[in-house]
Amino acid sequence: MSTKYGIVIFPSKKLQDLANSYRKRYDPHYALIPPHVTLRSGFEASEEEIKELTETLHGIAKKHQPFQINASKISSFQPVNNVIYFKVEPTSQLEELHRELNDNIAGEAPEYNFVPHITIGQKLSNDEHSDVYGSLRMQPVNHEEVIDRFHLLYQLENGSWTVYETFRLGKE
Repeated sequence: MSTKYGIVIFPSKKLQDLANSYRKRYDPHYALIPPHVTLRSGFEASEEEIKELTETLHGIAKKHQPFQINASKISSFQPVNNVIYFKVEPTSQLEELHRELNDNIAGEAPEYNFVPHITIGQKLSNDEHSDVYGSLRMQPVNHEEVIDRFHLLYQLENGSWTVYETFRLGKE
């Protein structure tokens, strides 16, 4: 039986609290997963495959040093979909980690180009989306922090996500 997995970065509590102040109102997935940057979206794997994958992920984590992220503004994926998010400035370290993770996981390539972000609103109607985005996009977001780990999550039957294993960057 296969389970659904994903790989994410969880930002600091400060940035999560800020994201959650919006997500409570605008994101129906609010209760299912904390605010995060997706490095590899949902993929299916068996117990065996995940054991092998965790070995690979430890190897990848060792090769990458901790790096800084900067959440710079509130943006939207419209017209592709009605998702409102904190834009995380792409850096070579973040893009390299994303690429390597995706190159090492079987399954289909990600549906969209990698746009690092933390979702704060989704599944809004077109009208709601334009109202909410209209009022939020002027809010200043300027948050920098160092990321030193990423997480392999799995999905529970109720749709929520929980940490399977944590990988520290640059560490044995």
